Amino acid sequence: MMTFTLWDIVRNLLLAARWTVLLAVVAFAGGALVGLAVLMMRVSRPRWMRRIAWAFIELFQGTPLLMQLFLTFFGLSLAGIDVPAWLAAGSALILWSAAFLAEIWRGCVESINRGQWEASASLAMGYAQQMRHVVLPQAMRIAVAPTVGFAVQIVKSTALTSIIGFTELSKASTVITNATFDPFTVYGMAAAIYFILCWPLSRASLRLERKLNAPHRH
Repeated sequence: MMTFTLWDIVRNLLLAARWTVLLAVVAFAGGALVGLAVLMMRVSRPRWMRRIAWAFIELFQGTPLLMQLFLTFFGLSLAGIDVPAWLAAGSALILWSAAFLAEIWRGCVESINRGQWEASASLAMGYAQQMRHVVLPQAMRIAVAPTVGFAVQIVKSTALTSIIGFTELSKASTVITNATFDPFTVYGMAAAIYFILCWPLSRASLRLERKLNAPHRH
């Protein structure tokens, strides 16, 4: 039977953590792009666009991410489409992240004082110009902290992708545990790596929230 030293366990977990980070970055970047499109539909004037965005958000917020991963991976396979685990994991996380980011950003847009809309309208700005030049720049400032905070949830949610065979940190922990029969050490180290990845983001979110909201305390 192959023996694992402590360094072997750490090295293999760190190698797997690379895929956790990569998947989280892809999910965040893709989710931000899709989420921005959903946001613009959610706050647009045509009612049908708002309804489509609302349905998208409700669907992905109202169902477990685990089920979305299953449907993406196994559902498309039943339809005869061969979906690699990494593609299914990335697609599901992008859509899930987009739904939450769109709703976070919608709250930020709607928090802008109505006087800003009225002032820009008095300057003969159209709706698109109001959003681009007046509302979105202010909303982005408010959105930075909760957006960074949500990135922590994305990192932790990557662990669910192990259920469809994507080899990230959680999946690697299970494989190594089966080989070493030392779950406490392996999962303890995996938890420490997750903490190292998430803690700086959590602290950054708190600092940004204090810094960006400082002018509003008076």
